[in-house]
Amino acid sequence: MDEKELLSKLKDVKGLVEIDDYSIYYFSALVVIVSVLVLAFAYLLFTYFKHRKKENTRKTALEKLLQVDLSDTKKAAYELTKYGAVFKDDSTRHHEMFKNLLNHLEAYKYKKDVAKTFDEDTLKYISLYREMCDV
Repeated sequence: MDEKELLSKLKDVKGLVEIDDYSIYYFSALVVIVSVLVLAFAYLLFTYFKHRKKENTRKTALEKLLQVDLSDTKKAAYELTKYGAVFKDDSTRHHEMFKNLLNHLEAYKYKKDVAKTFDEDTLKYISLYREMCDV
């Protein structure tokens, strides 16, 4: 077969035709949408567990703050400081009240021998701070 015969047989073969293919755009859009959904779900899950843990910490601190035994002044002063610190950043009022409470409790901490009972002013600050704190 010569070349002319071969070309005459192949006349019905057409050239390449470009086909519009949008599958890469569909795939890209699908990847973006799924990524956004996964990130949103992860964010919601993270905030749920973060909030849940914080709430439990505050709740237990409040319970312990309300149950502090005031008969042992030195131990009570340390416990009031420890559990009261959880609520000090709730507002500026809480912060100032906690600072005043610390000033009054300082007489009952850091010393070998302390008074057996709290004075009236300190007891008022303790009860007021306990009432201010909430979960």
